[in-house]
Amino acid sequence: MPRVLVTSPTWINRPGPYCDILDQAGFAIVYPPPGADLNQPSVLGEVLRGVDAILASNEPLTRAILAESQLRVVARGGVGYDSVDVSAATELGIVVTIAPGAVEVSTAEHTIALLLSLTRGILARDRQVRTGCWTRQALPQLAGQTFGIVGLGRVGQAVARRALGLQMKVIACAPRPDLDFVQRHGIGLRTFEALLGEADVVSLHMPSLPETANLIDARALALMKPGAILINMSRGATVDEAALVEALRTGHLFGAGLDVFKQEPLPTSSPLTQLDNVVLTPHCGGLDADSEVAMTSVAAQCIVDLHQGRWPDRCVVNPTLRDGWRW
Repeated sequence: MPRVLVTSPTWINRPGPYCDILDQAGFAIVYPPPGADLNQPSVLGEVLRGVDAILASNEPLTRAILAESQLRVVARGGVGYDSVDVSAATELGIVVTIAPGAVEVSTAEHTIALLLSLTRGILARDRQVRTGCWTRQALPQLAGQTFGIVGLGRVGQAVARRALGLQMKVIACAPRPDLDFVQRHGIGLRTFEALLGEADVVSLHMPSLPETANLIDARALALMKPGAILINMSRGATVDEAALVEALRTGHLFGAGLDVFKQEPLPTSSPLTQLDNVVLTPHCGGLDADSEVAMTSVAAQCIVDLHQGRWPDRCVVNPTLRDGWRW
């Protein structure tokens, strides 16, 4: 009986459709022992012993870890896969899949929630009312402002539709934009530098790749309009946090909404935790009650499909394995 390791703390020992999908296909579902730190290579390697597939969270599936395992499939519950050494997986014949269509709505809603928390001063005003302070200060209106999206994939498009619903002008930059979507929704395409200089809000929705590491650095922040807002819903590696702290401290930026960080969990000693013009959330933007069911179900179905000889085209990250791959 093939074994599937489920690693996300939010899924462990919780029944749901993903369990039914795997059970009915004859898989044994296993979980890490309580308290296991899967960020430690020795711990992760031991937990993977005897496992054929992993319904993975963000644990680091490095070349060394993958090479020591007997994995045939790494199925990510989300759409990011920067925690997986895909090149090594491909060389080792391990199929890597993601769950497209599962997290876009949740991520887009969280993007707008961060933005509104900043522009309406929700957190500060809540604290004031609780302490008897009744300050009524005018803050920026979003309607009529320019919302800039860096990365116009599935999530970026979902965010664009919501920004348009707020009566904002939407511009975007993307290496391969969906021109039909752009034209239907009246989105202006810009270069990265032009977008930074024009947007009142810059929202990041691109993958973590070598070319996107520290994409938002001191130079990029200087190009942003004074009083602009940065939202990061992509990956922590895309932002130079020290440069961002400086831009926030000096008032060059109005604020930032961050769901992802270079180190997660974010250390309480991080300067970001000391700034009043930042809203921080614990990498939960793609997670809600509906998306949790959807992402785990898609990931589980990918594992089953591959085991039964079906190839889930839209989910596979390393499609070059298709010809000749067998489980």
